[in-house]
Amino acid sequence: MSIEIKLIQSADAPAWDEYVHNHPRATLYHLSGWQDIISKTYGHKSYYLMALKSDRKIKRMTTDNGQRTTDIVGILPLVYLKHFFFGNSLISIPFFDLGGILADDEETEKALLSEVIKLGQELKVENIELRHIGPLSWLNESSKLKAQSSNSSPMSYDLSLSRETRSMFHWGAMSCVTKSHKVRMLLDIPESSEILMKSFKAKLRSQIKKPLKEGLKSKVGGVELLDDFYKIFSINMRDLGSPVHSKQLMRIVFEEFPEKSKIIIVYKDDQPIACSLIMGFKDTLENPWASSLRQYSRLSPNMLLYWTILEYACDNGFRYFDFGRSSPDEGTYKFKEQWGAKPTPLHWQYIVLDSQPIGEETSEKSKFEKAIRYWQKIPVPITKFIGPMIRKHIGL
Repeated sequence: MSIEIKLIQSADAPAWDEYVHNHPRATLYHLSGWQDIISKTYGHKSYYLMALKSDRKIKRMTTDNGQRTTDIVGILPLVYLKHFFFGNSLISIPFFDLGGILADDEETEKALLSEVIKLGQELKVENIELRHIGPLSWLNESSKLKAQSSNSSPMSYDLSLSRETRSMFHWGAMSCVTKSHKVRMLLDIPESSEILMKSFKAKLRSQIKKPLKEGLKSKVGGVELLDDFYKIFSINMRDLGSPVHSKQLMRIVFEEFPEKSKIIIVYKDDQPIACSLIMGFKDTLENPWASSLRQYSRLSPNMLLYWTILEYACDNGFRYFDFGRSSPDEGTYKFKEQWGAKPTPLHWQYIVLDSQPIGEETSEKSKFEKAIRYWQKIPVPITKFIGPMIRKHIGL
């Protein structure tokens, strides 16, 4: 099969999203809408690549059952982050845990990877980062991929692969490594919240009831709760020593995915003290952002927050809840584990174009300990102003 690669155009978005919805390994973050969300919020340039069969146009036709069919056989969403301090990278995709290549077969995966390597060389990026749920197993083998240049568009590819298997390989001046030190914490959801509550141990049920006895209440809503959400979120990010995302990012999420997105707030009287922004995709409910105020931790608002999320997931037909990324045995990992969430390794694959190997993994916090301490002392209104200017360049 001859494979051709093209950049997505606005008219291609429905076909792209149809492919995503039909692919068994697709995630929320493969949807085309993230391209506009990130561009409108932070101005980053993106390269959303589609792999097509030999025909040069996307075929769209209506079958007897009303379903569209296309000749898309693979996709790769990429965002270009460029900064003098934080570096130049192509990431699929930044700010979230998941992304990477979706394809029908290994040949298409290789074609997409060959194109992104060529693109990375043209942009002079330092590395390419693909955030996969499962690794591209052949990418951990010594490989040679050559993009055949021509004046015509799209590109065609000559692919060859040696069989020498290693954890790190080299393509001329390039090297690749897969990191799986972080895990995704996923919880199976039963058909009702009553069944889920009965499945918990007595200690956990007691912890869920505690904030209710303290008079805390939770509320599920939409963008009308964004101000309350961001008030908590910005304070918590400051307390953690991390630059906060722009509120515009969450606002545009609601514009792009109004049916998929909800905000949950926990209140003490009229004071918002814990929050989450959740998003549904197929049978999974995602939790990209959550926060709580430290001064109320004795009231256990997080227990009510996450119970409300799980109750919503059960009662709205989801089969899984994704608690998000964690490091094994750390505090957030143990918090998620107590709910019954199971760890699945994330496979973040890095292609380094300057042949410099990626060093041993160290905690992100340890690299910036001094900056974190300074940031924690800055007044929240100032962090809300300057934080997004910094956060937009940090891919994590």
